Amino acid sequence: MTKKITITNDKQLREQLGSLDITQERLLAVLLIKSVIHLNSDAEIDNIMLIAEEPESSEAELLNAYKRIKAITTRTYTSCGNETDWKRQAEHFVASAVMACLTPVNQLRQTINLVWQTAMQTRMAKNCEMIERDSAEVDNEAFKQYRIVELFLGK
Repeated sequence: MTKKITITNDKQLREQLGSLDITQERLLAVLLIKSVIHLNSDAEIDNIMLIAEEPESSEAELLNAYKRIKAITTRTYTSCGNETDWKRQAEHFVASAVMACLTPVNQLRQTINLVWQTAMQTRMAKNCEMIERDSAEVDNEAFKQYRIVELFLGK
């Protein structure tokens, strides 16, 4: 029987992420992105997500997808500072989350976890959405992420 994992804070989240291999990290990162993918309106990002979520994607496909999403994040970043268009900024952070998810192994530092980077970007996207809608949610994105990770690790 699998031990039930309970995550209630970011410290516990980060501790749980340390045992994952790169394929597991990518699959979990994709699950986190799916929580905010509705904030995206760019079909190219959707296409790149298909590559990210496919466990059989080759290294060449992943690298090509990474280069494509990096170009999108660069393009969307320039719109972030010019005006307070929270919807566009949310889309930028969704793209940044996808880029974090697809970071090539040779570009990862020992202290950086792919899932953690993705989690931070998706939280930023969700914050932009909440500002745009002038709302606050009791069950915020961090708590949603804790549940997603618990379910993923409990399998």
